[in-house]
Amino acid sequence: SALETLCGQAFGAGQVAMLGVYLQRSWIVLIAASLLMVPFYALAEPLLLAIGQDAAVAREAARFALRILPGALSFAVNFPTAKFLQAQRKVLVLAWVGVAGLGFHAALTYLLVAVLGWGLPGAAAAYDVSLWAIALAQAAYIVGWCRDGWRGWSVAAFHDIWAFVRLSLESAVMLCLEIWYIGMITVLTGHLQDAQIAVDSLGIWYYLTLVTKTHYNLTAF
Repeated sequence: SALETLCGQAFGAGQVAMLGVYLQRSWIVLIAASLLMVPFYALAEPLLLAIGQDAAVAREAARFALRILPGALSFAVNFPTAKFLQAQRKVLVLAWVGVAGLGFHAALTYLLVAVLGWGLPGAAAAYDVSLWAIALAQAAYIVGWCRDGWRGWSVAAFHDIWAFVRLSLESAVMLCLEIWYIGMITVLTGHLQDAQIAVDSLGIWYYLTLVTKTHYNLTAF
């Protein structure tokens, strides 16, 4: 979110070369933040049990959390590259990468889950590989075709990095407040009598809400 503001300002001011510096600075900050989150994935089961979650739900959630950890780390690359391209109005590139990623994900999930019978581990593996494929595809496009905004690696990415971190934290609070309520509802659902059915029902509700919201946004657009 911080990168969106800075890249937009740099592009509007004609300082396109600064976009690459901001992109690298964002990668540094987000990769560091992602590594700080790893213990929460690794210790998911005892943490969930400590707040009173159902043992079966906590166990399965912890297993799935570890399996999707590689995919979660890909967001440190994915989000900055998306903001970098959006600031230059190269949204069509993101659209094509997204469509290709969706097709790749569907095919890979079918192969691992239905054909090879890997079940939940297969679904998690498909999730991880697909997210990294999208992130690396966007990064490859930037390095190969965005010559104005990407001038190569630069030590300038480390300059004023703490100011960038402060701006990132302010943006992170805004985003976290938007998405944490889903997590809190999930945790509270785990305290219900039949936790597994309740969590499954919540997943269906959230999916329908997301589809409705997306349809509304597209209609408004």
